[in-house]
Amino acid sequence: MYDEDLDAAEEQHLRSLTAAEAEGDERAVEAALRPRTLDEVVGQSRVREQLGLVLEAARQRGRAPDHVLLSGPPGLGKTTLAMIIAHEMATPLRLTSGPAITHAGDLAAILSGMNDGDVLFVDEIHRMSRPAEEMLYMAMEDFRVDVVIGKGPGATAIPLEIPPFTLVGATTRAGLLPGPLRDRFGFTGHLEFYEPHELDLIVHRSSGLLGVELTSDGAAEIASRSRGTPRIANRLLRRVRDYAQVRADGVVTLGVARSALDLYEVDELGLDRLDRAVIDVLCRRFGGGPVGVSTLAVAVGEERETVEEVAEPFLVRNGFLARTPRGRVATAAAWLHLGLTPPASTAPQAVEEALFEE
Repeated sequence: MYDEDLDAAEEQHLRSLTAAEAEGDERAVEAALRPRTLDEVVGQSRVREQLGLVLEAARQRGRAPDHVLLSGPPGLGKTTLAMIIAHEMATPLRLTSGPAITHAGDLAAILSGMNDGDVLFVDEIHRMSRPAEEMLYMAMEDFRVDVVIGKGPGATAIPLEIPPFTLVGATTRAGLLPGPLRDRFGFTGHLEFYEPHELDLIVHRSSGLLGVELTSDGAAEIASRSRGTPRIANRLLRRVRDYAQVRADGVVTLGVARSALDLYEVDELGLDRLDRAVIDVLCRRFGGGPVGVSTLAVAVGEERETVEEVAEPFLVRNGFLARTPRGRVATAAAWLHLGLTPPASTAPQAVEEALFEE
């Protein structure tokens, strides 16, 4: 039992290396690596330029910027951009999250403490409770909320004026936002996955802040295995730094980076143990599919949600997996990545079924 617990803990640690979410002490480390201004941001050139215009126009008018909605997968810099907005406007930033606002009163308490021009950042805004969401409509549009005192027929609504502020909402699932809320944002920016050369620049910048000596080849190797996500790039850089410090001369070279990332089971394309387990089971045990996601989850010993939300998006985006109405299908790329010969019908079947995906 003890050995099984150790194996589970080790697997969880390895998986966290390529997880896009940040947890625990990592948030403090992330804060030290975040860019402070729009000029320091690498990548996201279109969003950066558009947001810069919004902020500059607001500064010239002497008013708070329009409300901003930032969408995209985890780890791409939504929180960082919210902090930059507050920094560029020289105003305080207040942070909260959708799940933390369970009642309208929670939101009213936050809004009542806002000052003129403050920036309120709400992470995972799509998970906010419906009563709070409806209160937010009026706050965003009219800068006031109605606080209800009492219950039943004797309840009284007291209007509460709020100084003009800027709401920055972040979401990983923009489709779950109701239309009335989405329409109240003056600017919407969608963050895309980063290109390897952009992640290379981020790794170099972070290495300077962390005092890590690395070669160009070493930085490129880390960037190529970072799944298009800066958070993962910075995380892998810290683990490679540890390896270089303990088992090498402290310099992150190409060989050191490869050895370290192989040790942590992050392969040359960024696939981790769970990713490889999914395509391995799909190819070797089920002949490439189609297989239902629940069956696939049981076969790899994980919860359905873990396979569906952690492994599948990356595998689908990189062409290893196709979602079809009949189940998950391994593509030819998945077979080849495992060193297997794909069946002759694999590629056409995956493409054909993916076209008719519901």
